[in-house]
Amino acid sequence: MKREPGHVRPDSRAASSRGGPSRRPPSPVAPDRPPHPLVDRYLEYLLISKGLSENSLRAYSQDLELFTRFLADRDADLSSVTDETIFLYLLFLRQRGLSSRSMARHLSALRGFYAFAADEGFVRESPAELVESPKLPRLLPEVLTQQEVEGLLSAPDMETPLGFRDKAMLELLYAAGLRVSELITLTPLDFDAQTGLLKIFGKGSKERIVPIHYLAQDICLRYLQSIRGSFKPVQGFFFLNRSGKGLTRQGVWKLIKRYAVQAGIQKAISPHSLRHSFATHLLEGGADLRTVQILLGHADISATEIYTHVQANRLLSVHETYHPRSRLHVKS
Repeated sequence: MKREPGHVRPDSRAASSRGGPSRRPPSPVAPDRPPHPLVDRYLEYLLISKGLSENSLRAYSQDLELFTRFLADRDADLSSVTDETIFLYLLFLRQRGLSSRSMARHLSALRGFYAFAADEGFVRESPAELVESPKLPRLLPEVLTQQEVEGLLSAPDMETPLGFRDKAMLELLYAAGLRVSELITLTPLDFDAQTGLLKIFGKGSKERIVPIHYLAQDICLRYLQSIRGSFKPVQGFFFLNRSGKGLTRQGVWKLIKRYAVQAGIQKAISPHSLRHSFATHLLEGGADLRTVQILLGHADISATEIYTHVQANRLLSVHETYHPRSRLHVKS
């Protein structure tokens, strides 16, 4: 489901109240020349039709700006690009020290742009379509054990308003498997205390509804009723800082790092670690992959399949424990 047109998030309301301009695709950082008109149209398309976030739009804008600079330095333009041009561009990125993952992101940006350019009749066909993506390592996410999660969630001092807020924040991250960008844009209206459901606006402004357990419900309700007001809200977000404004991604990251140290966790974790742990622990408990996909808000189940290493280990354990012949040994 897409966000309803009439649903206004707190940041939008704040911009309107200041008389600020409506949201537009961000410009690249300090461009040497004006962006190509088709790039502008593509970014507008990503904003309006695809509903991409500010961070995603900025990344696309910067990637396409670098590509147009690469072309300009070689007296080429966007309409004359071939698959060989793109291959040379990937070599250029490799020489700059970019990882395979970053190069794949740049190639993905070019594929999207040239698919749009072909639809608009700017080029006959996409020169990026047949260029192979760089090989990416299959990186498994850093997952906390259930004992480590308990230690992390117990770290905040609930006797202070900030500690109570942080406790509610950590509980909600783990209870709903939230991305940090989803956490910091939540509003009190997104939490239904009667049903225990949380309305989340994920990537591309796609809406999903996730249930949260009773402990998280109770802490969130107590935070909203007794604690949040003490921050003297200036913005309408669920979680606020000392100034009554919404938290930042960096702020949440620093808080989790600090509580991980307090809890004695040695792993290098981030806010996403609780999302990974949420998915992994659900699979360990017997949840099916399709359900986990829905709860995480993954558009493609292949994004969820990275967690199947856990499910495979669990199936092996169940098989060894319960299959009647698993305890038989081959005679030598």
